[in-house]
Amino acid sequence: MRYPLVIGNWKLNGSTKMINTFIPTLLKKLSKIKKYNLVIAPPFVYLYQIQNLLADSIAKLGAQNVDINSFGAFTGEISAEILKDIGAKYIIIGHSERRNNHRESNKIIAKKFALLKAKNLIPVLCIGESKIENQAEATQRICAKQLDAILKTSGNKAFENTVIAYEPLWAIGNGKSAIPEEVQKVHKFIRNYITQKDANSAKKVIIQYGGSVNPTNAAQLFKQPDIDGALVGAASLKVDELVAIVKAAVDAKQN
Repeated sequence: MRYPLVIGNWKLNGSTKMINTFIPTLLKKLSKIKKYNLVIAPPFVYLYQIQNLLADSIAKLGAQNVDINSFGAFTGEISAEILKDIGAKYIIIGHSERRNNHRESNKIIAKKFALLKAKNLIPVLCIGESKIENQAEATQRICAKQLDAILKTSGNKAFENTVIAYEPLWAIGNGKSAIPEEVQKVHKFIRNYITQKDANSAKKVIIQYGGSVNPTNAAQLFKQPDIDGALVGAASLKVDELVAIVKAAVDAKQN
């Protein structure tokens, strides 16, 4: 049975001082909830600090990216081995900002995916379409192409113990979230597409939504049968908003 997962993607934000206040406050506000699935993915330099602060909690540590190389002369990069060594478990790959700003292709993302699986880390694979592609009704075609790149490299069972984050590019960072019922249609398509390759993986894979998720729309999103949580950006930097989103995920599971 799938349990909603909330991942806070802090992107290029945070400070030592902020973290020393934020994480203890967050954990205190969540202390009365016996079970929840929460991952915090900060900038690389704060991984160790947050890992120590999360040590006695059920929240997990995540990372925002990984390099395709395991070691060597690759200045500025972070390997899967380093992430695993420091305690990161969920690794975001294929985020639209990486695809667009760093020209990461489906082929590169597929290599990262396979590397993470080989190291027993959990890939959080971001997929989604642009505004133009959405208007051209190409959402399913784009998502299928991005999934196919993974299936081609890692095989039909690629999505075992994996998270997929559907993030329509036109809904990221602008406060304009997609309509929950429309998101559900895409999530159902993704699950059905994976079912064609491996029904067991499709049944268990966590498919999150990412795109201007906030306390106001979280509950409606999580009520949908194929939306298994959220990849949260801006709201994950505000304690009360992140707590509200986590509680919405817990309530959706209970109902």
